[in-house]
This record gives sequence, C-alpha cells and structure tokens, in this order.
Amino acid sequence: MKNVHDIEIEIKGKEWEEILDSTFKKKNKDLKVDGFRKGKCPKNIYLQKFGIESLYMDAVDVACGKAYTDALRENNLLPVCEPKMDVKEIDKDHVKFTFTIITRPEVKLGKYKDLGVKKDEVKVSKKEIDAEVARLCSRFAEIVVKENGEVLEGNTAVIDFEGFVDGEVLEGGNGSNYPLEIGSHTFIPGFEEGLVGMKVGETKELNLKFPSEYTKELANKDVKFKVTVREIKERVLPELNKDFYADLGYEDIETEEDFRKEVKKVIEERKKEEVKNKYLDDVLEAASKNMEVSINPEIIDDEIHRMINQFGDQLRMQGLSVDQYLQFTGLSHEDLHKQMEPEATKRVRYRYLIEEVANAEKIEISDEDANSEALDMAANYDVSKEEFLTHFGGLEVVKYDMRMRKALEILGGEEIK
Repeated sequence: MKNVHDIEIEIKGKEWEEILDSTFKKKNKDLKVDGFRKGKCPKNIYLQKFGIESLYMDAVDVACGKAYTDALRENNLLPVCEPKMDVKEIDKDHVKFTFTIITRPEVKLGKYKDLGVKKDEVKVSKKEIDAEVARLCSRFAEIVVKENGEVLEGNTAVIDFEGFVDGEVLEGGNGSNYPLEIGSHTFIPGFEEGLVGMKVGETKELNLKFPSEYTKELANKDVKFKVTVREIKERVLPELNKDFYADLGYEDIETEEDFRKEVKKVIEERKKEEVKNKYLDDVLEAASKNMEVSINPEIIDDEIHRMINQFGDQLRMQGLSVDQYLQFTGLSHEDLHKQMEPEATKRVRYRYLIEEVANAEKIEISDEDANSEALDMAANYDVSKEEFLTHFGGLEVVKYDMRMRKALEILGGEEIK
C-alpha cells in the first residue's frame, strides 16, 4: 500500500559505541558484582561476565527513539499508528533496523452533499409520557411494611425457606429473613408465583422442578420448598402534588397538567438528540459508501486498542478492571478485540471522511476563534483556559475539533440543527 513506508536505519562506529557505553553505565548503577561495590564494576569485568550482548536490547531502545524522530523529520512523514520496528543486524560495531511507518491512507471523496437522507420526526406519545411519569414516581417510592393483606405481585416478601431434593436437605437451598421481590424472577420458576396470596405467619410447601438449563446435578429434578412469610413490604408511590414536583426540581409547577407538559418537553429534547445522532450516523454511512479508501489493518488495531482503553476507564469508574470483566463474561481479549472491530472500522472510516470533507471545503480555524472556543469550554468546566488546554491537548486539538464539527455541519446540512 502507498501509505506503508519501510525505512532502514544503520547506526555504527563512534555513535553506536557511545550508545553501548551509556547503556552500560545505566545498567551498572544498580548492579552488584562480587568483589565490587554496587555500581562500581569496571566495564571490562562486566563484559567478561555478562557479554556485550547483554547491552544490545537496551541500547536499541535508546537508539531507535532518536532514529525514529529523525526518520519522520527527514522523510516528512506523519504516522497514524504505532510503527513496527525490526532489528535486522546487531553486533558490537553496528545496529541495523527497519521502521515500518504507516501514514494516512489516500481518501477519494464521492458525493457527500444532498444524499437524500431523511431525518425522523420527533413525536411524543401519551404512552411515553405515562411511562416517564411512572418511572419518576418509582424513583421516589417508599418501601413500607404491609400491616394486613397478602403477598401480591410487586410486593417484597420477607421469608424463611428450606429446600429438599430426594428427601434430603438441599445444600445452599435455605435462608432466613430473605427479602424476595415478587416478579423479580430471582428464584426458579413457580417459586415467586407460589407465594402470591400468602399472609404473614403462613407456611406453605411448594412442589417445583428445577429447569433443564440449571446445574447438571439439579437440572429437571423435583424439589420441595417449605416457605414461611415473616413480613410483607409494598412500594407506595408518591402523590402527584406540588411537593413531589419540587423534589424533582420543578419549583414553579403546581398542577399535574403542567407537570406532564414539562415531562413531555424533557422527552422531546432527549428524542431530538437521539434523532439528530441517528441522522448524522445515516449521513456518514451514506457518504462513506461513496468514498474510496483502503485502511490498513494496523490502523484498525490501533483504534481497537484505543477503544479498549476507553472501555477500561469506564469500568474503573464502576470499580472493575478489563480482566475482571472478561472473567465475569467468559470472554477472552481476542473475543473483545473481535467484538470491537466493526465499530472501530466504522469510526476510522468516518474520521477520514470528515477530515477529507474539511480539506475539500477548505475549512480553516484561526487562533483567535480557537482561543475563544477554549475560553468558552474552560468556563463550562469551571477551570482556567490554560488548565483546559493542558488537559484537552492544546490549541491545535481545539482547532481540529472545531474543524471536524464544521465539516459535520456541511455533511448534515440544515438538518443537523
């Protein structure tokens, strides 16, 4: 592919000798050799004991850093993913290695305007408003003890239970004061249904069968549970009144009619954003089909690794690591890599599309506009402009971000508003 550049570099003579010498000095600092104080082993003794070969890999690390920077500058290359480095020859006199550098692939735009993509209408039904009101009420529901009455769907029954299989006590099949929400499907089929209608203090035997997909030892086996209801709790929903509206942050709302209007507005705004995002995705998909580009597998791999790192950050916020997630789900790193490949490919294609539209439309962002944008964004995060730019990546990243947004507006036309 035209964007793959193999650059061979050789370092020899005095330059390589100096790199080997500095590598020895660095390794020698923490080295303890019999007969010498720590860090005081003479170089000739070190070489007799360990061989010059022991310096090679660390020396290559030192050498390739500067060589890579020089190679990019001298060949005017801008890599888009991590390079591959292959050592071809190495001895005490020289080292020869090859960098495989991948630059941005050539992109040929097709039609990217007036693609006939339709934007969905935003409609909010009475059913959606009812569901949102019910969800909000559920958030503020109180769990109270049901003084009289029987277990109903949605109640929480506090139970003692004991299971028996083949007349023997079922190991792990018992509990005391266990809170079970009826309808949660936490227990095997028939268990929760069997509690409906029971009263506090009542004991009942449930003759059930373990499902076929249960553990091998218990699948399809008959089981008897002896259950006693100790307490019944129910969810009491709040009244739709001014106090409830104020709890939700609607201080000025007094009537249910006005509350439902506000709920409708919230749903509309959410759906507008969803519709806009779907429309943009449809536009990008349509325009990318008209584009010609060959994307190296290494670029996709680089994007996948970036996505996995982002996923890891999200997991850490929940107190998990990627390895723990893989353990819980039974996936391997290869499985996760494969799962993310289609999305990574789409992201890369869309990124090159948007960049090429920005090039075609000659979109440029001035320092003045970028600084103004940085000030606004810093104010949103309540930090100084300098702090914001440090964390965001600098003014050039702000320019890039603004450039991409302007290109997106051209792709989406008026419908992006």
